[in-house]
Amino acid sequence: MPRLSEVIAALDALWPPSRAEQWDAVGTVCGDPDAEVTRVLFAVDPVQEIADEAVKLGADLIITHHPLYLRGTTTVEAGTFKGRVVHTLIKNDIALHVAHTNADTADPGVSDALAGALGLRITGPLVPDASDPEGRRGLGRICELDHPETLREFAARAAAWLPPTAQGIRVAGDPDALVRRVAVSGGSGDSLFEQVRAAGVDVFLTADLRHHPASEARETSRPLALVDAAHWATEWPWCEQAAAQLDAISERHGWGLRTHVSRTVTDPWTAHAPSVTPPSISGAPN
Repeated sequence: MPRLSEVIAALDALWPPSRAEQWDAVGTVCGDPDAEVTRVLFAVDPVQEIADEAVKLGADLIITHHPLYLRGTTTVEAGTFKGRVVHTLIKNDIALHVAHTNADTADPGVSDALAGALGLRITGPLVPDASDPEGRRGLGRICELDHPETLREFAARAAAWLPPTAQGIRVAGDPDALVRRVAVSGGSGDSLFEQVRAAGVDVFLTADLRHHPASEARETSRPLALVDAAHWATEWPWCEQAAAQLDAISERHGWGLRTHVSRTVTDPWTAHAPSVTPPSISGAPN
Protein backbone atom coordinates (compact mmCIF):
# COMPACT_ATOMS: atom_id res chain seq x y z
CA MET A 1 0.00 0.00 0.00
CA PRO A 2 1.27 3.51 -0.76
CA ARG A 3 2.03 6.11 1.87
CA LEU A 4 -0.01 9.30 1.95
CA SER A 5 2.99 11.27 0.70
CA GLU A 6 3.15 9.07 -2.43
CA VAL A 7 -0.55 9.53 -3.15
CA ILE A 8 -0.31 13.29 -2.61
CA ALA A 9 2.64 13.48 -5.02
CA ALA A 10 0.49 11.77 -7.66
CA LEU A 11 -2.42 14.14 -6.97
CA ASP A 12 -0.14 17.17 -7.21
CA ALA A 13 0.98 15.93 -10.63
CA LEU A 14 -2.67 15.84 -11.74
CA TRP A 15 -3.54 19.21 -10.21
CA PRO A 16 -0.34 21.18 -9.50
CA PRO A 17 -0.86 23.53 -6.53
CA SER A 18 1.10 26.19 -8.44
CA ARG A 19 -1.80 26.48 -10.89
CA ALA A 20 -4.28 27.44 -8.18
CA GLU A 21 -5.42 31.04 -7.91
CA GLN A 22 -3.43 33.12 -5.42
CA TRP A 23 -6.47 33.53 -3.15
CA ASP A 24 -7.14 29.79 -3.07
CA ALA A 25 -6.29 27.25 -0.34
CA VAL A 26 -5.42 23.91 -1.91
CA GLY A 27 -3.33 20.95 -0.84
CA THR A 28 -3.28 18.72 2.22
CA VAL A 29 -5.24 20.00 5.21
CA CYS A 30 -4.40 17.19 7.62
CA GLY A 31 -2.80 13.76 7.53
CA ASP A 32 0.41 11.88 8.39
CA PRO A 33 2.68 11.71 5.31
CA ASP A 34 3.93 8.28 6.41
CA ALA A 35 0.47 6.77 6.96
CA GLU A 36 -0.66 4.04 4.57
CA VAL A 37 -3.60 4.71 2.27
CA THR A 38 -5.93 1.94 1.18
CA ARG A 39 -9.32 3.60 0.66
CA VAL A 40 -10.10 7.07 -0.74
CA LEU A 41 -13.36 9.02 -0.71
CA PHE A 42 -14.06 11.82 -3.24
CA ALA A 43 -16.59 14.58 -2.48
CA VAL A 44 -17.31 18.19 -3.35
CA ASP A 45 -17.55 19.63 0.18
CA PRO A 46 -15.46 18.89 3.29
CA VAL A 47 -18.45 18.99 5.63
CA GLN A 48 -19.29 16.86 8.65
CA GLU A 49 -21.55 14.52 6.66
CA ILE A 50 -18.61 13.65 4.43
CA ALA A 51 -16.26 13.18 7.38
CA ASP A 52 -18.78 10.83 9.00
CA GLU A 53 -19.21 8.96 5.72
CA ALA A 54 -15.44 8.49 5.51
CA VAL A 55 -15.37 7.08 9.04
CA LYS A 56 -18.12 4.55 8.22
CA LEU A 57 -16.39 3.65 4.97
CA GLY A 58 -13.03 3.14 6.64
CA ALA A 59 -11.38 5.66 4.32
CA ASP A 60 -7.83 6.85 4.96
CA LEU A 61 -8.08 9.89 2.69
CA ILE A 62 -10.79 12.32 1.59
CA ILE A 63 -10.25 14.36 -1.56
CA THR A 64 -12.62 17.32 -1.93
CA HIS A 65 -12.99 20.07 -4.48
CA HIS A 66 -13.87 22.82 -2.01
CA PRO A 67 -11.39 23.97 0.63
CA LEU A 68 -12.14 23.55 4.32
CA TYR A 69 -10.35 26.76 5.33
CA LEU A 70 -10.41 29.16 2.42
CA ARG A 71 -9.78 32.32 4.44
CA GLY A 72 -7.69 30.89 7.26
CA THR A 73 -8.55 30.45 10.91
CA THR A 74 -7.17 30.94 14.40
CA THR A 75 -8.78 27.83 15.92
CA VAL A 76 -9.80 24.26 15.22
CA GLU A 77 -11.84 24.07 18.42
CA ALA A 78 -14.38 21.25 18.08
CA GLY A 79 -17.28 23.54 18.97
CA THR A 80 -17.02 25.10 15.50
CA PHE A 81 -18.27 23.05 12.57
CA LYS A 82 -14.96 23.18 10.74
CA GLY A 83 -13.06 22.37 13.91
CA ARG A 84 -15.32 19.39 14.46
CA VAL A 85 -14.48 18.15 10.96
CA VAL A 86 -10.76 18.40 11.73
CA HIS A 87 -11.19 16.58 15.07
CA THR A 88 -13.20 13.81 13.39
CA LEU A 89 -10.57 13.32 10.71
CA ILE A 90 -7.57 13.32 13.04
CA LYS A 91 -9.21 11.02 15.61
CA ASN A 92 -9.90 8.50 12.86
CA ASP A 93 -6.56 8.85 11.03
CA ILE A 94 -8.19 10.28 7.92
CA ALA A 95 -6.28 12.73 5.74
CA LEU A 96 -7.93 15.56 3.79
CA HIS A 97 -6.63 16.91 0.50
CA VAL A 98 -8.15 19.74 -1.58
CA ALA A 99 -7.98 20.36 -5.34
CA HIS A 100 -9.95 23.52 -6.15
CA THR A 101 -9.00 26.10 -8.80
CA ASN A 102 -6.03 23.94 -9.80
CA ALA A 103 -8.61 21.27 -10.72
CA ASP A 104 -10.87 23.82 -12.44
CA THR A 105 -8.26 24.63 -15.09
CA ALA A 106 -6.68 21.17 -15.37
CA ASP A 107 -6.78 18.93 -18.43
CA PRO A 108 -9.08 17.20 -17.79
CA GLY A 109 -10.68 19.49 -15.25
CA VAL A 110 -13.98 20.27 -13.59
CA SER A 111 -15.63 21.64 -16.72
CA ASP A 112 -14.52 18.63 -18.79
CA ALA A 113 -16.39 16.44 -16.32
CA LEU A 114 -19.43 18.71 -16.52
CA ALA A 115 -19.41 18.62 -20.32
CA GLY A 116 -19.02 14.85 -20.23
CA ALA A 117 -21.98 14.48 -17.88
CA LEU A 118 -24.11 16.43 -20.38
CA GLY A 119 -22.93 14.45 -23.39
CA LEU A 120 -21.27 17.47 -25.02
CA ARG A 121 -18.35 17.45 -27.44
CA ILE A 122 -15.54 19.72 -26.19
CA THR A 123 -13.79 21.96 -28.70
CA GLY A 124 -11.52 23.88 -26.30
CA PRO A 125 -11.25 25.93 -23.11
CA LEU A 126 -13.40 29.02 -22.62
CA VAL A 127 -10.54 30.94 -20.98
CA PRO A 128 -7.28 29.32 -22.19
CA ASP A 129 -4.33 29.00 -19.85
CA ALA A 130 -1.58 31.06 -21.48
CA SER A 131 1.06 28.74 -20.00
CA ASP A 132 -0.31 25.70 -21.88
CA PRO A 133 1.27 25.46 -25.36
CA GLU A 134 -1.26 22.79 -26.38
CA GLY A 135 -4.20 25.06 -25.57
CA ARG A 136 -6.10 22.42 -23.62
CA ARG A 137 -5.99 23.79 -20.07
CA GLY A 138 -8.05 26.70 -18.88
CA LEU A 139 -11.25 27.77 -17.21
CA GLY A 140 -14.58 26.56 -18.59
CA ARG A 141 -15.11 24.70 -21.86
CA ILE A 142 -16.62 25.50 -25.26
CA CYS A 143 -18.66 22.59 -26.54
CA GLU A 144 -21.00 21.51 -29.30
CA LEU A 145 -24.07 19.33 -29.44
CA ASP A 146 -24.05 16.58 -32.04
CA HIS A 147 -27.44 17.80 -33.21
CA PRO A 148 -29.18 21.13 -32.56
CA GLU A 149 -31.91 21.08 -29.93
CA THR A 150 -34.19 23.67 -28.41
CA LEU A 151 -33.25 25.51 -25.25
CA ARG A 152 -36.13 23.68 -23.60
CA GLU A 153 -34.65 20.33 -24.61
CA PHE A 154 -31.17 21.36 -23.52
CA ALA A 155 -32.46 22.42 -20.09
CA ALA A 156 -34.26 19.09 -19.82
CA ARG A 157 -30.97 17.36 -20.67
CA ALA A 158 -29.26 19.20 -17.80
CA ALA A 159 -32.11 18.37 -15.41
CA ALA A 160 -31.97 14.69 -16.33
CA TRP A 161 -28.21 14.16 -16.47
CA LEU A 162 -26.92 16.29 -13.58
CA PRO A 163 -27.42 15.16 -9.98
CA PRO A 164 -30.83 16.27 -8.67
CA THR A 165 -30.97 19.18 -6.24
CA ALA A 166 -33.70 21.28 -4.65
CA GLN A 167 -32.95 24.16 -7.00
CA GLY A 168 -33.30 22.15 -10.17
CA ILE A 169 -32.48 24.05 -13.36
CA ARG A 170 -33.23 27.72 -14.05
CA VAL A 171 -33.47 28.95 -17.63
CA ALA A 172 -33.33 32.40 -19.24
CA GLY A 173 -34.21 32.71 -22.91
CA ASP A 174 -36.66 31.64 -25.58
CA PRO A 175 -37.43 27.98 -24.83
CA ASP A 176 -37.94 27.28 -28.55
CA ALA A 177 -34.64 28.81 -29.66
CA LEU A 178 -32.22 26.31 -31.21
CA VAL A 179 -28.85 25.77 -29.56
CA ARG A 180 -25.81 23.99 -30.95
CA ARG A 181 -22.76 25.74 -29.49
CA VAL A 182 -22.50 25.70 -25.70
CA ALA A 183 -20.21 27.16 -23.02
CA VAL A 184 -20.01 25.41 -19.65
CA SER A 185 -18.25 26.29 -16.43
CA GLY A 186 -18.52 24.24 -13.25
CA GLY A 187 -19.24 26.33 -10.17
CA SER A 188 -19.86 30.08 -10.11
CA GLY A 189 -19.57 31.40 -13.66
CA ASP A 190 -21.06 34.86 -13.95
CA SER A 191 -17.61 36.47 -13.99
CA LEU A 192 -17.08 34.87 -17.42
CA PHE A 193 -19.79 36.61 -19.44
CA GLU A 194 -17.27 38.65 -21.45
CA GLN A 195 -15.47 35.49 -22.59
CA VAL A 196 -18.77 33.68 -23.18
CA ARG A 197 -20.03 36.45 -25.46
CA ALA A 198 -16.72 36.49 -27.34
CA ALA A 199 -17.01 32.73 -27.90
CA GLY A 200 -20.23 33.20 -29.85
CA VAL A 201 -22.10 30.40 -28.12
CA ASP A 202 -25.86 29.92 -28.07
CA VAL A 203 -26.18 29.07 -24.38
CA PHE A 204 -24.09 29.24 -21.21
CA LEU A 205 -24.53 26.58 -18.51
CA THR A 206 -23.02 27.33 -15.12
CA ALA A 207 -24.08 27.98 -11.51
CA ASP A 208 -24.73 30.81 -9.06
CA LEU A 209 -25.86 33.34 -11.67
CA ARG A 210 -26.66 36.67 -9.99
CA HIS A 211 -29.47 38.99 -11.07
CA HIS A 212 -27.50 41.89 -12.53
CA PRO A 213 -24.91 39.97 -14.60
CA ALA A 214 -27.64 37.64 -15.89
CA SER A 215 -29.92 40.56 -16.72
CA GLU A 216 -27.17 42.37 -18.61
CA ALA A 217 -26.39 39.20 -20.57
CA ARG A 218 -30.03 39.01 -21.61
CA GLU A 219 -30.28 42.69 -22.62
CA THR A 220 -27.54 42.72 -25.26
CA SER A 221 -28.24 42.97 -28.99
CA ARG A 222 -27.72 39.21 -29.21
CA PRO A 223 -29.27 37.89 -25.99
CA LEU A 224 -27.44 34.94 -24.49
CA ALA A 225 -29.50 31.98 -23.33
CA LEU A 226 -28.63 30.92 -19.77
CA VAL A 227 -28.99 27.66 -17.91
CA ASP A 228 -28.28 27.91 -14.19
CA ALA A 229 -27.78 24.72 -12.16
CA ALA A 230 -26.88 24.23 -8.50
CA HIS A 231 -23.20 24.86 -7.73
CA TRP A 232 -22.76 21.40 -6.17
CA ALA A 233 -24.42 19.67 -9.12
CA THR A 234 -22.10 21.26 -11.69
CA GLU A 235 -18.99 20.18 -9.78
CA TRP A 236 -20.00 16.71 -8.58
CA PRO A 237 -19.18 15.01 -11.94
CA TRP A 238 -15.54 15.96 -11.31
CA CYS A 239 -15.50 13.55 -8.35
CA GLU A 240 -16.17 10.60 -10.65
CA GLN A 241 -13.59 11.84 -13.16
CA ALA A 242 -10.97 12.38 -10.44
CA ALA A 243 -11.63 8.96 -8.90
CA ALA A 244 -11.08 7.36 -12.32
CA GLN A 245 -7.80 9.25 -12.69
CA LEU A 246 -6.57 8.00 -9.31
CA ASP A 247 -7.72 4.47 -10.18
CA ALA A 248 -5.51 4.58 -13.28
CA ILE A 249 -2.52 5.77 -11.23
CA SER A 250 -3.14 3.09 -8.61
CA GLU A 251 -3.27 0.37 -11.27
CA ARG A 252 -0.11 1.67 -12.92
CA HIS A 253 1.80 1.57 -9.62
CA GLY A 254 0.19 -1.60 -8.28
CA TRP A 255 -1.15 0.25 -5.23
CA GLY A 256 -4.49 -1.54 -5.02
CA LEU A 257 -6.34 1.57 -3.84
CA ARG A 258 -10.10 1.42 -3.44
CA THR A 259 -11.76 4.66 -4.51
CA HIS A 260 -15.31 5.76 -3.71
CA VAL A 261 -17.39 8.75 -4.81
CA SER A 262 -19.77 10.15 -2.23
CA ARG A 263 -23.41 10.30 -3.34
CA THR A 264 -24.28 12.46 -0.35
CA VAL A 265 -25.93 15.68 -1.56
CA THR A 266 -24.13 18.51 0.23
CA ASP A 267 -25.80 21.30 -1.70
CA PRO A 268 -26.96 23.70 1.06
CA TRP A 269 -30.46 24.16 -0.39
CA THR A 270 -32.86 21.47 0.80
CA ALA A 271 -36.28 22.39 -0.62
CA HIS A 272 -37.91 24.33 -3.43
CA ALA A 273 -41.33 25.99 -3.30
CA PRO A 274 -42.64 26.92 -6.78
CA SER A 275 -43.83 30.49 -7.14
CA VAL A 276 -47.60 31.06 -7.05
CA THR A 277 -48.98 34.03 -9.00
CA PRO A 278 -50.88 36.33 -6.61
CA PRO A 279 -54.50 37.24 -7.50
CA SER A 280 -53.42 40.78 -8.39
CA ILE A 281 -49.85 41.95 -8.40
CA SER A 282 -51.02 45.55 -8.77
CA GLY A 283 -53.13 45.15 -5.66
CA ALA A 284 -50.33 43.75 -3.55
CA PRO A 285 -49.44 45.80 -0.47
CA ASN A 286 -46.44 48.12 -0.71
